[in-house]
Amino acid sequence: MGNSLIDQLKKTGLVNKTKAHKAKHDQYKNKKQKSKKGTAETLDEAKLLAKKAQAEKVERDRQMNQKRKDEAEQKAIAAQIIQLIETNRVEDRDGEIVYNFTDANVVKRLFVSELVHKHLMSGQLAIAKLREAYELVPKPVAEKIKQRDVDCIINTEHSIETQPDGDDPYADYKIPDDLIW
Repeated sequence: MGNSLIDQLKKTGLVNKTKAHKAKHDQYKNKKQKSKKGTAETLDEAKLLAKKAQAEKVERDRQMNQKRKDEAEQKAIAAQIIQLIETNRVEDRDGEIVYNFTDANVVKRLFVSELVHKHLMSGQLAIAKLREAYELVPKPVAEKIKQRDVDCIINTEHSIETQPDGDDPYADYKIPDDLIW
């Protein structure tokens, strides 16, 4: 009874030596594949997890690089605005006439000369906010600054014009914008 099944089949003549060897070899292969399948699945899972982690890292790095790029772009724009204001500001603006304007719903005032006041009223000059101070710049420069950052230019448009009524007896008499009381 110590003989294996293959030996018994050889004695009876049902199996020859090559078929027996092939059957043993196939049995060995199946056993090996079963042991590899378990490790292959864990390797595949590990590979998938590693690929997923790598993809997440690449996405995080991309987002951080985009954030750094945006911050650098904002700094460059701020530097351009400061340079535009400092190189083009009106130097001789001080005077005795008060010019009132609003910034963030707060009324501010500048003391300007009569000529500067006329230029402000006509729209040839604009008020630019430089850090905590206010500077006067020409209208074309103000437009360039406005393209970069809208909040740096104080809106001084005098577009508050009322439509005269048809029955108004004083419709022919316009009140000047620069009237000083």
